[in-house]
Amino acid sequence: MNSMKHKKLNTEYSTVGSRVFDAVNIAVLVGLALITILPLLYVLAGSFAGEAEISSRPFFLWPETFVTESYRYIFATDAFVRALLTTVVVTAVGTVVQVLLTFTMAYPLAKRYLPGRALVLNLIIFTLVFTGGMIPTYLVVRDLGLLDSYWALILPLAINPFYLIIVKSFFQELPQALEEAARIDGCNEMGVFFKIVLPLSKPIIATFSLFYAVGIWNDYMSPLLYISDPDKWTLQILVRQLISTDAANALSQMDRTWVPPEQGLKFAVVVIATLPILFFYPFLQKHFTKGVLIGSVKE
Repeated sequence: MNSMKHKKLNTEYSTVGSRVFDAVNIAVLVGLALITILPLLYVLAGSFAGEAEISSRPFFLWPETFVTESYRYIFATDAFVRALLTTVVVTAVGTVVQVLLTFTMAYPLAKRYLPGRALVLNLIIFTLVFTGGMIPTYLVVRDLGLLDSYWALILPLAINPFYLIIVKSFFQELPQALEEAARIDGCNEMGVFFKIVLPLSKPIIATFSLFYAVGIWNDYMSPLLYISDPDKWTLQILVRQLISTDAANALSQMDRTWVPPEQGLKFAVVVIATLPILFFYPFLQKHFTKGVLIGSVKE
């Protein structure tokens, strides 16, 4: 009887404790989510609000009057549309190049029989701790003739050593039997890589494609250092110009017969610069939790 009472008490205490723990976790996570989401909602609401409302209301999540002049003004300027298209193209091309180079380098390094593998891995790990720095990197880009070129935004950051090590570890966990079976069927190493390894790597391809795309899209220092032609500015440089200076005067080509709210224009620029990545994230998220070998080997 005593043991049953103790078990019942322990069960009640554990139930109460788990409920308290869950409640605290939920409260903390909700608080962190609000801290993250509320500023975004304020910027979104401010992009549709008038100048008087933005000045009179320090914080709001729903504008009293919806106005779209800021967005009309932005897309009526050649400078902003050009910067947006430039960023989209650089991000798309850069993501493909960086993912391709990372995966093609990680695959041979996953083979323990590769000659010189240990030396190459040590050099990669060395770059995680020590880097050349801003000035030497700029000199290399200059001497390669990449200044004022879009390749200067892609090639210097083409392979992230941390991502490379993670992808290499992922390749090492793939079943060797699949690759051996492909070689028996007549596939060479390139065939094994593109026909066997990459189809099994969709979750990690999606993950690092998103990481690389976000990095290129949000990159501010590379275009600031390597691009001096205003016609080749990326969206982040133009956003910086709009936020740090008078937004209307920062856009060189525009219709001056009507001017939108100054703060609303800045909010709208931030919204447009943020939405593309937020739009693509849900389509790639489904790959994050998928099993690596789903559908590849069946009993």
